[in-house]
Amino acid sequence: MAQTEFMSAIKQIAAERGIDSNDVIEAIKQAIRVGFKKDYPEEGAEALEIEIDSDADTIAVYADKKVVEDVTHPPTQIGLEDAQKIDARLKLNDHILVEITHLGDFGRVAASAARQVITQLVREAEKEAVLKQFADKIGTVMTGVVQRVDREGSILVEINRATAKLPPEEQIDGEYYRSADQIKIYLKHIHKDARGKILIVSRNDVNYLRSLFEMEVPEIASGTVEIMGIAREAGSRAKVAVKSNAPGVDPIGSCVGQRGARINAITNETIGPRGEEKIDIIPWDADLATYISNAIRPAEVSLVRIVSESSKQAVVIVKDEDLSLAIGREGQNVRLAARLTGWNLDIQGEKMYADNNKLSKFEIEGGIPSKASRTKAKAEELEAAQAEIAAEVSEVAEEVVAEAKNAEVAVEKPAKVKKVATQKTKKSAEYSA
Repeated sequence: MAQTEFMSAIKQIAAERGIDSNDVIEAIKQAIRVGFKKDYPEEGAEALEIEIDSDADTIAVYADKKVVEDVTHPPTQIGLEDAQKIDARLKLNDHILVEITHLGDFGRVAASAARQVITQLVREAEKEAVLKQFADKIGTVMTGVVQRVDREGSILVEINRATAKLPPEEQIDGEYYRSADQIKIYLKHIHKDARGKILIVSRNDVNYLRSLFEMEVPEIASGTVEIMGIAREAGSRAKVAVKSNAPGVDPIGSCVGQRGARINAITNETIGPRGEEKIDIIPWDADLATYISNAIRPAEVSLVRIVSESSKQAVVIVKDEDLSLAIGREGQNVRLAARLTGWNLDIQGEKMYADNNKLSKFEIEGGIPSKASRTKAKAEELEAAQAEIAAEVSEVAEEVVAEAKNAEVAVEKPAKVKKVATQKTKKSAEYSA
C-alpha cells in the first residue's frame, strides 16, 4: 500500500531530527492526551486509548469507561442503556472503549499545548539519539568546544552535536576556560536527573591521565607496557607506576619517548594555573619495599620497615639531607606515594629513626630493606664471610707450617747426633791407635 501523507510527514520529521519515527508518534499521542485534559482530568487522560491509522491518515481516541446504572462521572462511566446500544452483551460493571474523538477540544489552547508537548518530546528524543552514540565511548578522551559557564559553575562543552557538562569538581583547580576553546575531556558517564540525561565529562580524573597515556604510548595501548597505578593532583603533579610485560622493553623509556616527545604531548593536555602537570614515571615492583622506595623518588630511600600489614603502615627511612625532598612541598610527594602504593607511609630521617629506636645508624630490627639495601647487605655479608674464611685458612696454614717445621727439626736432629757420634768414634779410634 502506498505510503500516506501522514506517515510521510512523520518520517520526514524523524529523518530531519535523526530520531526514530515511533518516538514522533508517541509524542503525538501525548499531545492528544494534553488536548483532552480539559474534559478528562489527568487520571482519565492517562487511561485514554489512542489509535493512529497510518494507512488511512486517521487518529482515533477511545476512553475506557465502566458500565454503571447511574452515571456520576461521564469521562470514565457510561450508562447501561447506552453501553448496550454499542454492544448488547454488556452488563453492569463491564468496561468498554468508547470513541470520543469528536469531543476533543482542538482549539487554540489545545493546539498550542500539543505543539509544546511535541516540541519537547521530539527534543528529548533527539537528545537521546545523540547520547546513544556515546554509549560505547564512555571511558575515552575526546575533544570538545567550550560553549559557556552555567550558574552552578559548570562548563558546558559541545561534542559532536551533544552538550556535555564539566562540573566544578571535575575541573582542574584554577584552570580558566574561554568560550570557543578546544579542550580534551574524559567521558565519565551519562547522568540522568529530573531534567533528562546529560553527558558528564572530567579533566581531573586519574582515568583522564590514563587515557592520554594510552593515546600517546603505543606500547600501553597494545599491552606491552602496563599502567599499574596512578596517583594525581590535577594540574600540579602525578605519579604513574608502569611495568613491562615483554622482555627487553623499557617501560619508562616507552612512556617518555624519544627526546621526551610522548610525555610532553601528555603534559601539554594537563596544563593548570601553575603550568604543566609534573608527571613522575616510576617502575612498578612486586617487592613491596622496592615499590615504596620507587614511589618516594626522587628522594633516596635507605630502608623500608613494615609496621603493620593489616593496617598497611610502613616507615620509610631516608637520608637526613633528603627528608624534605621525600616529604615534598606541603607533603605532596609522600601523599602521592601513599595513594599510589595504598600504604600509610611515615617518612623519617636516618638520625631521627636511629635515635627513636635506639639503633645504630644502619640497623633495622624487624624491618624490610629495599632491594638495593638488601643487595648491599648481601655483598657485605659475603665480603665478611670471605674475610673470615681467609683468616681461618691463614691460621690453619700457619699451624701447618709450624708443625712442618717441628717435624723437620725432629727428623734433622737424630741425623746430626749420629754424624757427631760417628765422628767422635772415628777420632777415638784414631786416638787409641
